[in-house]
Amino acid sequence: MNIENIREKLAKKGLKVTPQRVAILEAIYSLNNHPTAENIAEYIKGSQPNIAIGTIYKVLDVLVENKIIKKVTTEADKMRYDGVTEHHHHLYCVECDLIEDYVDEELNQILKDHFKKKNIKGFHFKDFVVQINGTFDKC
Repeated sequence: MNIENIREKLAKKGLKVTPQRVAILEAIYSLNNHPTAENIAEYIKGSQPNIAIGTIYKVLDVLVENKIIKKVTTEADKMRYDGVTEHHHHLYCVECDLIEDYVDEELNQILKDHFKKKNIKGFHFKDFVVQINGTFDKC
């Protein structure tokens, strides 16, 4: 995603388009690997050398609150960020901490049908995101 698209995305959400927000969002899209706040800080230190890690966390919270990005928690209990907001799941490598997006419409339908059939008393099904833990051959 280019800088102009990032600016437009922020503006559409009614957010002030700041250099910090643009840099952080651009980092998430460029890294494309579900980065941590620290990964983002490392990536943007050339263009935003004075940005504090606290500012990065605050911007990330604002982006999550406005549904521009999503939080992803790993088994290693690390908070990661995902720039893909369309419905998808995650394949998580427990050895190397890699996360890859996984789209499976058949799995989605199975889960929807399951929860509809179970009709869990007092629970109103809204959405689901599955994290599938395992290992990748490339690790």
